[in-house]
Amino acid sequence: MKTDDTSTRDEPATVLVVEDEPRLVRLIETLLASTGHHVVVARDGQTAVEQAALEQPDLIILDLLLPGAIDGFEVCRRVREFSTVPIIMLTARAQEQDKLRGFSLGADDYVTKPFSARELLARVSAILRRSRGADESTGLIEIGDLIINQATYRVTVGDSEINLTPTEYRLLFTLAQHAGQVVPHRSLLSQVWGPEYSDEIEYLRTYIRYLRRKIEPDPERPRFILNRAGIGYFLSDGS
Repeated sequence: MKTDDTSTRDEPATVLVVEDEPRLVRLIETLLASTGHHVVVARDGQTAVEQAALEQPDLIILDLLLPGAIDGFEVCRRVREFSTVPIIMLTARAQEQDKLRGFSLGADDYVTKPFSARELLARVSAILRRSRGADESTGLIEIGDLIINQATYRVTVGDSEINLTPTEYRLLFTLAQHAGQVVPHRSLLSQVWGPEYSDEIEYLRTYIRYLRRKIEPDPERPRFILNRAGIGYFLSDGS
């Protein structure tokens, strides 16, 4: 299969593909191998969790519909108990509730079947760039009683430590870098997800919703993450 020459060759990564359909496994293996990546395959949920722990992949491409008792949602939940590896959920489902559930369990992206070679490679490339380009600063960012420790990636509000997924952390950190300033929707999407996602406003709204649930005393009346309707979001000191 011919792929677009504009898809960049990222530094080789180990990608765990969790999929039980042989034709689709071969397709994804061929696409990823064409960009230099090493592919490990798991065809059921239990094997997927074991391989994630054993191989410590750089990325997981995870089908939601798997044979056996452990589906993709449960795989995501179990992997998040021991790893922050980026996860792209792959499914024929397009219902909004499935996307929201996947995001709530810690998935980083969502690709719906059928997909094009260009789309999948672009998503893989964007996620690998984000995960490898983490900020290396070592200081603290303090905004009211919200503290972000850049060295340990720990976030606390008052005396409580907040457990964030990698994407939630990147979103909060980006807002914190511009504390008190409104960051436009497109700018947030580009900085957190990559320029390929600048039109994915629903991604942003979904993650803002989950981030508020974790750091706000009352998510329905947020103190920290505020918005300017139709423009963007900003981080306040909570006062």
